[in-house]
Parts: sequence; C-alpha cells; structure tokens
Amino acid sequence: MALLLWLGSQLSSCWSNISVLGVFLTVFTLLLDFMKRRKKWSHYPPGPVSLPFIGTMLYVDFRNPHLSFNQLHKKFGNIFNLQNCWSNLVVLNGYKTVKEALVHRSEDFADRPYFPVYEHLGYGNKSEGCPFDLSFLVNNAVCNVICTTIYGERFDYGDATFKKLLHLFENSLNEEAGFLPQLLNEVPILLRIPGVPQKVFRGQKAFMDFIDVLIDKHMETWNPAHIRDFTDAFLKEMEKGKVAEENGFSYNNLRLVTADLFAAGSETTSTTLRWAFLYMLLHPEIQSKVQAEIDKVIGRERSPTMKDQASMPYTNAVIHEVQRYGDVAPVGLPHMTYRDTKLQGFFIPKGTTIITNLSSVLKDEAVWEKPNEFYPEHFLDANGQFVKPEAFLPFSAGRRACLGEQLAKTELFIFFTTLLQKFTFVLPEDQPRPREDGRFALTSSPHPYLVRAVPR
Repeated sequence: MALLLWLGSQLSSCWSNISVLGVFLTVFTLLLDFMKRRKKWSHYPPGPVSLPFIGTMLYVDFRNPHLSFNQLHKKFGNIFNLQNCWSNLVVLNGYKTVKEALVHRSEDFADRPYFPVYEHLGYGNKSEGCPFDLSFLVNNAVCNVICTTIYGERFDYGDATFKKLLHLFENSLNEEAGFLPQLLNEVPILLRIPGVPQKVFRGQKAFMDFIDVLIDKHMETWNPAHIRDFTDAFLKEMEKGKVAEENGFSYNNLRLVTADLFAAGSETTSTTLRWAFLYMLLHPEIQSKVQAEIDKVIGRERSPTMKDQASMPYTNAVIHEVQRYGDVAPVGLPHMTYRDTKLQGFFIPKGTTIITNLSSVLKDEAVWEKPNEFYPEHFLDANGQFVKPEAFLPFSAGRRACLGEQLAKTELFIFFTTLLQKFTFVLPEDQPRPREDGRFALTSSPHPYLVRAVPR
C-alpha cells in the first residue's frame, strides 16, 4: 500500500511538472508568435484576420490558390495582405494593379523570395482514329525541343528513359502544391528533422537524381573541341577553374539550371497545347474555322512556318484565347519588394512577398468582353484582324517576365497548326464531356481526357 501511495505521489508530481512545462511552453510560443506578428504599418493593405502561428493560411486552398485569391479579392479589393505563419504576403489583383507594380514600379518589385523547401535539391501507344490520351505525346514533342537544346539529343516516343523522366517530373510538380510545402517554407526548421525532406519531396529527389544520370552520361562523351549543346558549353566554362566556379559555373549549378530549363521549356507549353485541343473538342465550330484558315494560307502539303502567323489572324486569336482562358500559370511566380514602396495608396515594406494573381488579370471583367467564356474574338478587331490587349499577361510582365516567351509562342503556333492541318480532333462517342476546370500543381492543367484524331 505504501508503495502504491508513493507511486501515486510521484505520478502526481510528474503530472504537475508536465502541466507547468506545458503552460510555460504555451505562454512562450504565444509570446514568440506575438513578437513575430507583422507591424501595424500605416496604410498597409487590408486582409483577413491573422490567427496565431498559422496566420491566414486557412483562408487559402493551396491546391487552387487562384480561386481563394479571387474570393478574397471580392471582399478586400485589388490589393490585400495575407500571412503565412510569420511571413507577410501581399496579393495583387486586376490588370491595372499588376501592370503598375511589374511595369511602372518594376525595380521596387524585382526581387524573388527565398524558398527553404528547395535546399535539399542544392539551391542556397495509339492506333489511327481510336480514342487516346494525348498528354504523353504532346509532352514528348514539346520536351524534345528543350532536350535538344540542353542535351543535344531527342527522345523517341517509346523511349523508356524519357517516359521515366516525364513521370518523375510530374510527380515533383505535384509535391510542390498543397498546404504542407507552404508550411515547411514558413517553418524551415522542420526541414532539419532527419528524413523529412526525403519523404515529403521524394519525387523532386528522384527527378534530380535522374538529371544527374543524364549529365553524367553526357560527360562521358564530352569533347571540349566540339560543343553540341548547352550542357557542353557549361562544362567548357567549368574547365576555367576557380574563377568560373565563383561566377556560378559549378556542377551543382549545372544540374539545377538544366532542371530549370527542362521545367520552364516544357511544362507550360505542353499544358497550353492540351488546353488547346480540349477547347477544339468542346468548340468544333472554332476548330473548323481554324482549319479553313490553315487550308487557305498554308494548304495541306506544306509545313507551317512562323512567317504564316501574320496571315492567320483567327488562328493567332484562338491560340491567344487558349492562353488567356486556360490560365496555365494563375498566380505566376512570387516576387518580393526590393525596397519600401507604395502601390495605389498602400504601403508595402521591403522584403514583402508579392503574389501577382494573373488569373484576375486574364479574366478581368473591366477589360475582357466575355472573361469567363472561350471567345477568340477577344483578340480580333472589327475587321477581323489580330489585336492583343495590354491585359494579356500570361507570361507576367516587367523585369521578371518569362524569358522563354518567344520560344513558347513559336512552339504553340507550329504544333497547333501542324496538328490541325493533318487531323480533326473529336470526342469519342462513348466518352462523357470533358471537364473544363483545371487541376493545380504550380500550373493549372486540364483533367485527363480522351480524343480521336481523324486524318483530314
């Protein structure tokens, strides 16, 4: 009995100590949270109520952030603030606001925020006429363009290596969307827990490991006297030694740059093309008009060239409307203020992460006649000639605009016109109408759908 009483007293004492420790930790963390809350700057943009620790993260669906931003836009206006844990974010909406920030005040918004979640990577078969999913074929065709530039070779459509590369790349993109990556960015100490980056971002790790294999294979046949591609040119610069390394020409940068080029040179263009053929399925009358213009200007024998674009205003309008309505990069890449600045009367301090809600620009009701419909006439004047409204900003704008814009425009025109010259894309009879909403994983891509490609 005495033993039981003694054990009871010890347990009571431990529980009391644990309770005291718990209260202390709670008070400490609340105090820490309070100290890290943003300052009450005068004229700071409005926003939703910030909760302890997580800030306003519960207000955003990180699988569809642009939809959340559009809802907050209606409530708080063109400029509003958010807070991811203790990081301050300001979201810009609408054409006038985004243009003022990225074009007229480009230096003020020229920085990029730092993303701790990337540290672990090294930063700081179908038959004719039958239904098939064209995702892989389109990805392969587009990726081969950038692969030729980077690695000096193209991959066959049945190449197992290339299929693996595309699969790993898709997995890595999916890992970057959602609540958890955002939380790890804001609380990077969690990334120091052994095994966390490897488990959470195993797709990214596998993709980079595969990039290493491609580079190592490339180095085996490297000849400094014969530069075949970007990788060869980079390797030649690396040979210059320490000076070159100080200027960024290191093996680690080579793997990161080639991975970035692969991603930037393939994902958005191939996704845009998948949207394009989806809209051709859903709007066969528009597809017919495009094909009529192709037949008139190019014919069915000669291959399209970029010189044809100037003589094909309707096709050009359709491609631009695909980019607008498809909304492939709805929130763009984050910016960061380089210095304290003001925007439309609001004060935005230096170091604030800036989200440009490009979706709100491409579907701005003050600019577009039918912002929520697929309407190629947005890019045609009264005489049927091509015009491009200033609010067409799928590649962002200013000093941080997409460097691959011209390559993407060329690829979109050549691939789109070539395929519609040879085929008519129709919905298989036994298939339901494809979904028009997208799924978000850094880019907004269409849900899988099947098509029939009928030779013309």
